[in-house]
Amino acid sequence: MTPPRFLAAGVMLAVIASPAAADRLPDLPALDLSRADTSVIGVSSGGYMATQLAVAWPERFSGLAVLGAGPWSCAQGTLRRALGQCMTTRLGPPDLAELEQRLAGYRELDRAGSAEALSALRAFVWHGSADETVAPALGAALAEQLGTWLEAPDEQLRFVESEGIGHGWPIGHRDTPPPATELGDCRQGGGTHLLSCGLEIADEAMNWLHDGGGDGQGSGELIHFDQRDFAVKGLDDSGYLFVPDACHEGGCELTVALHGCAMGAEQIGELFVRHSGLNEWAAANDRVVLYPQAETSLANPQGCWDWWGFAESTWQLDPLHDSRDGTQVRALMGMIDRLQEAATPR
Repeated sequence: MTPPRFLAAGVMLAVIASPAAADRLPDLPALDLSRADTSVIGVSSGGYMATQLAVAWPERFSGLAVLGAGPWSCAQGTLRRALGQCMTTRLGPPDLAELEQRLAGYRELDRAGSAEALSALRAFVWHGSADETVAPALGAALAEQLGTWLEAPDEQLRFVESEGIGHGWPIGHRDTPPPATELGDCRQGGGTHLLSCGLEIADEAMNWLHDGGGDGQGSGELIHFDQRDFAVKGLDDSGYLFVPDACHEGGCELTVALHGCAMGAEQIGELFVRHSGLNEWAAANDRVVLYPQAETSLANPQGCWDWWGFAESTWQLDPLHDSRDGTQVRALMGMIDRLQEAATPR
């Protein structure tokens, strides 16, 4: 059975492999980043993973943004549900009450954070109304689920469904856009799933999560780092980190940005990590952006993040990918821990 083809693309553009000389890349640095205002944003499979992180460790996150994905734990560890309830809804909509029972079970075993911590989250959910990969009803279901968790959903949650936009990450027209040939059609998508829509979704999401008030100026450095310190099934050997000039000495906040399937550097090069719009916003608002990278495999040919359990042990009847014990969740939290450690003296 074929795994979910999130952000499916038959052609891989600008293909680059993990560097053969990955040992020459720098390690992920300790930057003494603040723990006060950490956020995570993800698209498609990255959106599902973003919610898994926030639910597992709500005390570590202040903001969650999800683009083109459905409710937390939608697949419940089965490929059948992933395909039939969490991309399409041919098996019916996700049962939010059933998912709530799953979360309660996790909390009893300390595999998810407390309801109190989760209730303080600020959240942004976006979906394109013309999405033919993940049904728009699933984005609405995520918003409904979040609304039951948040203390004041009218103030903490923003749900946006954009008319006529398909599946992917919408971008506008910044000063240095990617080549037009690398952009997907706003409605139909394309090989990179960066959608030319005249909509800077990065700005909308980040301004909602963090009340961004930067002056639109700023610069920084995109660092290609060795990710093998955090090696688990499904992660690539290297990742990316954007560090504004003001953040090398510590004290800045962190956003984790999770690409969708077929959007990793292995498939589309550095297009997402350079042209999502997040770096410009981060440079203007003194925020570091971590871009972890997933890799392709026989079990995961599209390079998705693990939202249905493929990275867990094959003998597990109920994989824990969506909990604190999930292998990819632990690896991503390890990267966050490293960045929030005291900076190494130069």
